[in-house]
Amino acid sequence: MEQDKVVIFDTTLRDGEQSPGCSMNLTEKLAVAKQLEKLGVDVIEAGFPVSSPGDFESVKMIAEAITESTVCGLARATKKDIEACGEALKGAKKARIHTFIATSPIHMEYKLKMSPDEVVKRAVESIKLAKTYTDDVEFSCEDASRSEIPFLCRIVEAAIDAGATTINLPDTVGYAVPWEFGKFVKAVIDGTPNSDKAVFSVHCHNDLGMAVANSLDAVHHGARQIEVALNGIGERAGNTSLEEIVMALETRKDELHCTTGINTKEIYRSCRLVSQTTNMPIPANKAIIGRNAFLHESGIHQDGVLKKKETYEIMNPASIGISVENLVLGKHSGRHAFHVRMKELGFDLEGDALLNAFEDFKKLCDRKKEVLDDDLIALVDAQMATADDSYEFDHLYVFTGTDLTSTATLGVKVDDEVKEIATLADGPVDAACKAVEEILGPQYRGAFDMHSYRIEAITGGTDAQAEVNIKVSYKDKTFNGHGLSTSILEASAKSYLNAINKAVNWDQMNHKKEED
Repeated sequence: MEQDKVVIFDTTLRDGEQSPGCSMNLTEKLAVAKQLEKLGVDVIEAGFPVSSPGDFESVKMIAEAITESTVCGLARATKKDIEACGEALKGAKKARIHTFIATSPIHMEYKLKMSPDEVVKRAVESIKLAKTYTDDVEFSCEDASRSEIPFLCRIVEAAIDAGATTINLPDTVGYAVPWEFGKFVKAVIDGTPNSDKAVFSVHCHNDLGMAVANSLDAVHHGARQIEVALNGIGERAGNTSLEEIVMALETRKDELHCTTGINTKEIYRSCRLVSQTTNMPIPANKAIIGRNAFLHESGIHQDGVLKKKETYEIMNPASIGISVENLVLGKHSGRHAFHVRMKELGFDLEGDALLNAFEDFKKLCDRKKEVLDDDLIALVDAQMATADDSYEFDHLYVFTGTDLTSTATLGVKVDDEVKEIATLADGPVDAACKAVEEILGPQYRGAFDMHSYRIEAITGGTDAQAEVNIKVSYKDKTFNGHGLSTSILEASAKSYLNAINKAVNWDQMNHKKEED
């Protein structure tokens, strides 16, 4: 049977970023957007331009940088929002404006304080205005799953007549169940006379843990776009997970008769990048990408897998980009071998980026007997995370022991000059982090509140690289830090310094805007 194409609309950078503590800076958003393009996402929802100057700039920057995927901006059904979207998307090769208004009785009465007629009128006016900026306009009926079907058919028909090319029916509060939601989507499609002139989409939240199931049932009943986020991040309990949807469609083509344009070999890399950037760990038992997803502990399972993998594995880990070879490089490996392996892992490094990565690789070889693929991926990710840092880690010496006050001596490079300071604290990690604050000067001393510290080994063994992720708050805003080293103390100092770099850069940008 012929496979239908399902459009993958990714909202990691918009709805995903609305997860508490998941905010990203401009550089991080651009890196994620480029990886989404590499992944083969059809539509990247880059942000909500009217919501803040930062969101406007990020949408504008992504729109100008992305050439393969469509770049989308979100707008309420208001003139100001749509104009901001149109302006931000001006440089996009392929642009979409996504406008929405609530359609459920409870939202119309209590939130909008508008009559159904007024809601239809506002939707039509907004779509017509959006069409003056781009032919690709998506219209969403917010809280669709709690809306009345006859009214949905009415407003959807009017929206398509006004020029909407995609109609989104969101389960905004995660209220639906699969056997109900699929029929609901079909009822709206069947009840709308001009439904053949638009693609129908769903955007499901995971409040009851059924976002993926609801989305798949919607596809089974005629939806041909699914709105997703990497790792399922998003408001409250999150969004439909991109990796789960894509691999479900890929693995069960026999039942769902649909395919996507996603390069599945980029899934693991994409999910890991978002996890690191947002400082949200991937649970070990997470479907598709969790650490345990392809591990077998039961003796019966192990016996079956050894005889034939398909006995207990419905997917090949290589199909999502998990290396099964895990080739080893060492201190005798040359730059060419390093470059070739990085290309095989999906990193096309050139110029200074290649030289810097190779230099870090050689330093790692002096500390670690075997450098595995996971080490190389982590090494390049760490470089990306610290690319814009004004304060650069140089060295750290720590003196500590049982029943001893810890002393940390930290060296940080600022404008090619190394500054050094020593601090005392109860523990070695605390001493290293206090040294970071001290070296920044009195204006930042005590200004940061660390409220999350997470450490993870990249590979096995006592010489494994430690990946430390830290969250700090500064002036009621959260910043994520990332550090990598075979030394936990060094990784901690690097992570704290990375988070504070982001806070300082944000602070300086705010001061500059105030002066302007």
